[in-house]
Amino acid sequence: MKEPTQPQDPNDLVLQSHVLGGLPIINAVTDRLGLPALLAAALPEDDARVKVSTAAAIRVVVANLVLGRAPLYGLGEWAARYDPGLLGLTAEEVSVLNDDRVGRALEALFDADRASLLTGVVLRAISTFGIETRQLHNDSTSISVHGVYPDAVGTLRGGKPTPVITWGHSKDHRPDLKQLVWILTVSADGAVPLAYRLADGNTVDDPTHVPTWDGLVGLLGRTDFLYVADSKLCSRAAMGHLDSRGGRFVTVMPRTRAEDGAFRKHLQTHTPVWTEAARRPGAHIGDPEQVYSTTPAPLPRTMPPRGPPRVLCVVVVTTSAYGTGLG
Repeated sequence: MKEPTQPQDPNDLVLQSHVLGGLPIINAVTDRLGLPALLAAALPEDDARVKVSTAAAIRVVVANLVLGRAPLYGLGEWAARYDPGLLGLTAEEVSVLNDDRVGRALEALFDADRASLLTGVVLRAISTFGIETRQLHNDSTSISVHGVYPDAVGTLRGGKPTPVITWGHSKDHRPDLKQLVWILTVSADGAVPLAYRLADGNTVDDPTHVPTWDGLVGLLGRTDFLYVADSKLCSRAAMGHLDSRGGRFVTVMPRTRAEDGAFRKHLQTHTPVWTEAARRPGAHIGDPEQVYSTTPAPLPRTMPPRGPPRVLCVVVVTTSAYGTGLG
């Protein structure tokens, strides 16, 4: 007969408190994406002396970016607050997690086949979560950095070019700082990031759309999605490239285009017929509704410069809040 267990002396008990936070939700998403397996397949095999695997360290970085955004030197202290099991670590592994280990893991990720890794994650997200990809939106921004970065001059690493950290047009209004250019494409369905490119800090937006669109075609395997971008897409080279390959796009026409001047001249002698296209609530309580109206431009534009001419639709859009523009 089993002897009844004796209750522990309360003086021998130790209370341990750990934060759960949003980790269960993050883990549910990353597990459905198959991220642990994708990381393990993309990253090199670890040395037997490594106490925290590279894939595990990257998972901690991902969780931190979503929840805390602690600096690299404080990542170990940040992780110590959470239940180690939810971070995919043991208590011992958390105790040896530091900026040196995470830095080496990030270097291994940089040298890995990140393009194939990202493609795997994106395609898994599209299929698992049913993300609609009929309409994609693209934009770019600058990422300012502090420091000299004398070695960030585009040298090859592992046979792959690296971006140049240098001065360029700062969208942060910090022309005194060097920068990189971040180009992101998201789905209209939930603004889910589907593709990105990191470019030299002095890259202008105009030539980025062709390789971005080509990459999206390779990712999705089709050209019939609607590509939405700002006025930098409105160039003969970019629009001609997309149009000649069966692409569909919407962009904003800058005032430097001849069509803009022609329409303004047309307004002096004609009264266009406006059709309400959308109505949105005002930005603040008590503000009037924002009404969007459209009318076809009188002078359609033919494209592209080579091959049979095609007519691209130019639509004039006006809003009750901001005035008129061409797209």
